[in-house]
Amino acid sequence: MLDIFINAMHIKELIKPDGRHLTLYSNQPIPDGLVAPSPFQEPQNANPHLRWHPLRGEWVTYAAYRQNRTYQPPPQYNPLAPTSDPAHPTEMPAGDYEIAVFDNRFPSLAFDSHDPPTGLTVPTAPANGHCEVVVFTQDPVAALATLPLSRIELLLQVWGDRTTRIGGRHHIHYVLPFENRGAEVGVTLHHPHGQIYAYPFVPSVPAKMLAQEREYYLQHGSSLLVDMARDEVADGKRVLYQDEYAVAFVPACARYPYETWVMPSSPCKDFASLTPRQREALARALKTVLLKYEGLWDRPFPYLMAWYQAPTDGGAHPETQLHAELFPPYRTRDRLKFLAGTELGAGMFAMDVLPETTAYELQQVAVRLEEGA
Repeated sequence: MLDIFINAMHIKELIKPDGRHLTLYSNQPIPDGLVAPSPFQEPQNANPHLRWHPLRGEWVTYAAYRQNRTYQPPPQYNPLAPTSDPAHPTEMPAGDYEIAVFDNRFPSLAFDSHDPPTGLTVPTAPANGHCEVVVFTQDPVAALATLPLSRIELLLQVWGDRTTRIGGRHHIHYVLPFENRGAEVGVTLHHPHGQIYAYPFVPSVPAKMLAQEREYYLQHGSSLLVDMARDEVADGKRVLYQDEYAVAFVPACARYPYETWVMPSSPCKDFASLTPRQREALARALKTVLLKYEGLWDRPFPYLMAWYQAPTDGGAHPETQLHAELFPPYRTRDRLKFLAGTELGAGMFAMDVLPETTAYELQQVAVRLEEGA
């Protein structure tokens, strides 16, 4: 057991019976005596591997044991709820803490993966990365949108701490925190949580973004996303939140009807670089967007949220801007946006509604960030 105190954030590190790491985070001291439970007593011995896709020029990861992971269990068998019966442990200990992070039992990437298959028609490699589960709250019926701003600020700190820790190990080059919310985007556990994937390379999507950011920075000496956010604020038609330190908007180039980007207003390359004021504003911006989603149709609103930041490859990356992109799957109240031939076959998205229209809908949703506010 290891207790750490970093930037007013209390951290306690524990080891599960099957050898996986569990880290607890809180704004308040975490009591002693907590034990890391696990539904499993033996290690998974996960050994995923990579196969090269020659036409797309990118790696695909394979982990067949993931077919056996827990899938939408009933509430009484929620593996992310705190353990109430030691004879039937979950992944989470009972006790006073706010956020928990633990090694994924069914990872798509693993630090010690080895001996990939040989003799295939494409190159292979060990999937030497890392996958973690981030549990936002002990309350199984809460949502990230309903958590207090202090908890969301803490979560931003947690993502920064995990990026710093993982990014310095095993030649990890990119750390991606994300959240899938709702059965519509494939969630297998409805308890509020997200994941972190750490890659031994920069994956194709952020790599393409970085190339565009780098070219713009070389031409203009400034951040592409910061300049874009400034222009969005000046235009005003698609802005959902704005203050001195953070902004949220439906981008003019949105590929999903209710797609939204959230970011600091000034250059900031990763979570660890956030100032306290930027972190506070970013929490307010994110919660504003999520509450607008919830209030749009007065029901839980599914989305995929990905946070992009600088690679952890040792480079300076002044061109990069920390930001979130949220992709809700609905195009109307009762119709999902499915990726069709032009999206999957050609990579060109087709939109049936203007970003200005959906931004206006979200702008009309009044939100209250805290009780009494």
